[in-house]
Amino acid sequence: MTFQGSLAELHLPDIIQLVSVSGKTGVFRLTGGPYGGEIYLKKGKIVHAELGELEGEEAVYSLAIWREGEFRFDAAVSAPRQTIQKSNTSLLMEAARRLDEWRVLSRKIPSVDLVPEFVILENREGQINLNTMEWLLLSKIDGERSLRAIAGAAGLSVFDAAKLLYGLVATGLIRLKDPAGAGPLDTPTPPTSPRTSPALLTRLAHIRDECVALLGPAGESVVQKHYLKAQTEIEEGAGLEAVEDAVHQIARAAGVLKGSAVADTILQLARGLR
Repeated sequence: MTFQGSLAELHLPDIIQLVSVSGKTGVFRLTGGPYGGEIYLKKGKIVHAELGELEGEEAVYSLAIWREGEFRFDAAVSAPRQTIQKSNTSLLMEAARRLDEWRVLSRKIPSVDLVPEFVILENREGQINLNTMEWLLLSKIDGERSLRAIAGAAGLSVFDAAKLLYGLVATGLIRLKDPAGAGPLDTPTPPTSPRTSPALLTRLAHIRDECVALLGPAGESVVQKHYLKAQTEIEEGAGLEAVEDAVHQIARAAGVLKGSAVADTILQLARGLR
């Protein structure tokens, strides 16, 4: 059995779900421009995936955010090895979550093949605080390498690198240019713009880091989800209320994950904004 089509019409998690329920063994072959990847199923269960140097779960997640390209399923092809132990449900839920998050990220980062470069602005005001991972990403930016190449150099997945870059582009520290030499995609909004407050974005990033430290890996996806939502709202002209709403939503999730004491600690962050 061969099943093929376009990723622009069907998202990868939906495609895999369609085939896996039938209990098929075989391989999904995905192509997008010069890149290609494979996802192997054994009796309907995802057991292995490859994308460049990536293998296993991260390869599945990286392929899941592709919005263009072609796929083909070839039946009766065995996986060369097993690198995935998680259930299909867990894998596809995380893949769908990342796809939703990528829709937000793509507002600032339409392609991972674009080249990040530093923006030098005169009379830049205010202090900008960066976390360790943001500094790591900045250290790999040379104005020549694409985001995809920078992610590899930093030892990050493309998705994680895009999440870090999103905030740097939003605050006007970094802009993206076409590697073909067409120049920057657009002129970044200066930090002094009345629609975007660099101080508020910096405060939001600080709160994100504090919440991740309190909740640990189990709560990181929740924190990032509300962080990105608030960041987008601030860029569109919202004020302090966007940060406060994010803190309250994170605190609600913290109550379930860690208990009321941690939730109260996070709520203190909102009280400290005033």
